[in-house]
Amino acid sequence: MKRNFLTQFLNKISGFPGWIKEIIYIKLSEDVDKDNKLAYTFATYKPILTYKGRCELDFKKSGFDTNIYNILEASDNDCSISEMILNTYMSMEEIAGYFLFCVDEGYFELPDNSQILNIAGFLAGKYRTGEYFVKDGLISENELDNAIKTKENDKQHKKFGQYLVDLGFISQKQLDTVIHIKEEAKKRFILDHNEVPKINQEYSSEIDQYKKQIEDLKDENIRLKNRLEQLLTMVKRDDK
Repeated sequence: MKRNFLTQFLNKISGFPGWIKEIIYIKLSEDVDKDNKLAYTFATYKPILTYKGRCELDFKKSGFDTNIYNILEASDNDCSISEMILNTYMSMEEIAGYFLFCVDEGYFELPDNSQILNIAGFLAGKYRTGEYFVKDGLISENELDNAIKTKENDKQHKKFGQYLVDLGFISQKQLDTVIHIKEEAKKRFILDHNEVPKINQEYSSEIDQYKKQIEDLKDENIRLKNRLEQLLTMVKRDDK
């Protein structure tokens, strides 16, 4: 399995001129919520392989599908969740499911940050929206029950998360953020660092044309020089 795939990609971008990187940064800052680090927290986490996980990776006694062993191998190579996603061509939602499986089976150590398990559980569909907010400590069990009862008695049939907002338990921004993360986690993304365009790629064809024109002019000058020398020789002969 490839290692440091994302790092290679970022290193290639880091070689761009400063003004190009500034444009990229400003553009991305418009698209990414600076206050939201939920997806970043999970994507940059590096699962730690346990002794049990290492034994399963080495001997494969359980006969799991290839994806499980690819993820265990990636963990053994000190890969982050984002590297696992890029190297296996799976979505973050799928990786979250496999990650939870490996944790439940004792192949990965429990993360020190409980939020990582909460995010993974939400992305993988283990927790619903209300359950996620309870486990994240943003609402209480009683508030969750209150929202459930409100939804049951309401004829508008809004999405459950909206009741949490309407009751003042969470903000609209908090709801929109987690829903956006969940939707984005379903997308697959194939990254090939070799496909990052070079700075001069756009102008390479023009440069080639200029080089050809220069070579043609050099050849023409040589021919003219030879022709002049021939003419001078003929003139000298006539003078004699």
